[in-house]
Amino acid sequence: MKHLLFSLLLLLKLISFAQLEQINLHQNWEFRQVGTEKWYMAQVPGTVHTDLLANTLIEDPFKAGQEEKLKWIEYEDWEYRTSFEVSPDLAQMENIELVCDGLDTYATIYINDQIAGYSSNMFLQQQIPIKALLKSGKNDLQIVFQSPINKKKDEALKSGHQLPAGSEKEEVNVSPYVRKAAYQFGWDFAPRFVGCGIWRPIYIRAWNSVRIADVHVQQKELTKSRAIVNLAIELDGTNPKGTYLLKCDDLEQKVNYKSTSDTLNLTLEINNPELWYPNGYGDQKIYTKTISLYKGKKLIDQKEVRFGLREIELINQKDEFGTSFYFKVNGEDVFCKGANYIPQDVFLPCVKDKQYRKLLIQAKEANMNMIRVWGGGVYEKDLFYDLCDSLGLMVWQDFMFAGTVYPPTYQFRNQVADEVRYNIKRLRNHPSLAIWCGNNEIEVAWHNWGWQKQYNYSQKDSVELWNNYKLIFHEMIPQFIQQLDSQRPYTPTSPLSNWGTAENFKHSSMHYWGVWHGGDPLEAYHDNVGRFMVEYGFQSYASYELLAQYLGDDLTLNAKSVLDRQKSYVGNSMIEQNIQKYYGSIDNFKDWIIANQNVQAYAMKQAIQAHRKSSGYCMGSLLWQLNDCWPGVSWSIIDHSGQPKKAYSEVQKQFSPVIVVVDSLDDEIHFTALSDKSEAFKGELKVSLVDFNSNETLRDFKTSLSLDRHEPKMVLSIKKDKLPKGFTPNSAYLSYQIQTQKSEEVIFSDFFFFCPPKNRPIQFD
Repeated sequence: MKHLLFSLLLLLKLISFAQLEQINLHQNWEFRQVGTEKWYMAQVPGTVHTDLLANTLIEDPFKAGQEEKLKWIEYEDWEYRTSFEVSPDLAQMENIELVCDGLDTYATIYINDQIAGYSSNMFLQQQIPIKALLKSGKNDLQIVFQSPINKKKDEALKSGHQLPAGSEKEEVNVSPYVRKAAYQFGWDFAPRFVGCGIWRPIYIRAWNSVRIADVHVQQKELTKSRAIVNLAIELDGTNPKGTYLLKCDDLEQKVNYKSTSDTLNLTLEINNPELWYPNGYGDQKIYTKTISLYKGKKLIDQKEVRFGLREIELINQKDEFGTSFYFKVNGEDVFCKGANYIPQDVFLPCVKDKQYRKLLIQAKEANMNMIRVWGGGVYEKDLFYDLCDSLGLMVWQDFMFAGTVYPPTYQFRNQVADEVRYNIKRLRNHPSLAIWCGNNEIEVAWHNWGWQKQYNYSQKDSVELWNNYKLIFHEMIPQFIQQLDSQRPYTPTSPLSNWGTAENFKHSSMHYWGVWHGGDPLEAYHDNVGRFMVEYGFQSYASYELLAQYLGDDLTLNAKSVLDRQKSYVGNSMIEQNIQKYYGSIDNFKDWIIANQNVQAYAMKQAIQAHRKSSGYCMGSLLWQLNDCWPGVSWSIIDHSGQPKKAYSEVQKQFSPVIVVVDSLDDEIHFTALSDKSEAFKGELKVSLVDFNSNETLRDFKTSLSLDRHEPKMVLSIKKDKLPKGFTPNSAYLSYQIQTQKSEEVIFSDFFFFCPPKNRPIQFD
């Protein structure tokens, strides 16, 4: 205890500033199942599943068969406790609160056996005043988590109508009622582990008078010569009224704070501003400013803010093709190249900072410039957005709603309001944040998936549920964005257009699942290009080696442990069908996985080439999905261990700034070149027809390139009857590369084959 007290006092000394002090409460936690006697050591931040595993009370949840065996955990209540020391000086401070950045999900918080507060939303920070509950010396903190299943089961049963839940396959689906990460209830890429815990930092914050609670960086003017930035400052305290002095750089301003609804404004002028650009379009300049708050001559608080200067627009309007959907950044049209991001683990605190850095660097190195934070996961931690800022990865930010409609109650909408306001304010200063999106696939599902018939909704039910949907996503959320982040675009849902008809591909955002869910061949990507492709993909298994770590060494495709990893209702049929088509029959499971990953890579090549070849018409290609949340089978191009699959290198190549797409027609071979570079690109395309067996070049072709941004151009056409006599699709292939004009540096190279791998005398994979 002496060591703990010394550590807390040292920490307090290190992080205290003037009258603001903070004590992190991450040490000496214990937990137990409610109703049992024995306590076990707990990790905070953490989850109940990982705490049970650390105490060898359960097996690794990712091992074979454990998903079903561990289901009992979600029906139990769990209790966590620790104690902390409060010095007499701290106890006398005017404002003391317990801050819980994330409690998952239904929790009652006790200080010294008295109820201090409650949590009912995983996505919402709790700021609980606790001064009246504290005493000098030792204080006890206890948090009791209630099973979300038990908490909401009765409400779900009594609602009168079952709500669809893309995340659940249970008799009673509770996830629509629970403000908790939907994927943890199970998804078509994720297992079901409905846990609880203190999943984000927890600490005590204390201060006298007032503190700077929030700073909103508002860009008021941006030209080449200057930027005008307003810093809108909110204060927090029990009695914050009074006159203060604000300082930032050389600027000083006296302000009068009348009430907690006041905002103090400090306007900065930045000469010759440097702009923030997405990856591939320019640099990522980040400005850092420190705001100091004085009462009289006494410095009472400081806060550092980081921001970037850029203008971003969403152009979603009628045009000559239908309805556009694209982004302009700093006046330039941007072709968005990227991927959908899901949480990196089912158990969120297991993801280390270095994993965030590695994954997002991998995204940048794959020539991506946009990441979509998908609405069935979580609003990510600050580090995620800081990294996107520095790497030039624009963020398409879904609010955390996906795959269902929600209870039409005032209580639920009130929770949504608190959640939305909090997360807008937390994230709005990030220059990487490009767009807010209300939800994932709810609107397209309501109109096209037959929920009304499937769940036997009456006309009254349908009207009530749809009106509630419109109230949340077409009224509430956009109103909050207008109030709190008016300079950033919003779209109520993704996609805005369903892939079911040819006409729909002319309009707005699109999730194309004809390949996979619709059973279309991989080449169908070329005939199904929308205006902005937010989702598309093809599944592959993780490597044999990664699966073997959790499932054992003796694996076969039809083993129960392997089949349990497949969460898509399509099963392995589309994978097997395409392996047969391109590689033939494969019995060995290791080889089958390699072929599966090669098929996925080929699918991504077809899709991205189709989208980029239509640049100008199509202005976005976000593949589903970047990463995994467990070792299994999914649409990811990077597996749960952080290891890239074969598709990753293919995506990296096809997202290159300058590429060439080859189309083999009946009589001709066409080469279409395109560029994302800001300046006009000049170079040369070299093409070789190479004999499979001898590796000799049978014929060379070349042409000069002069390309403007986002303007695909057919640069070479080769008539097949001009190819060497005796050429057949399985006798030769094309090797081609792009060189720069000045340095003759090879910046892109690829192959084109006239026949599938099973018909080639030599395998290149």
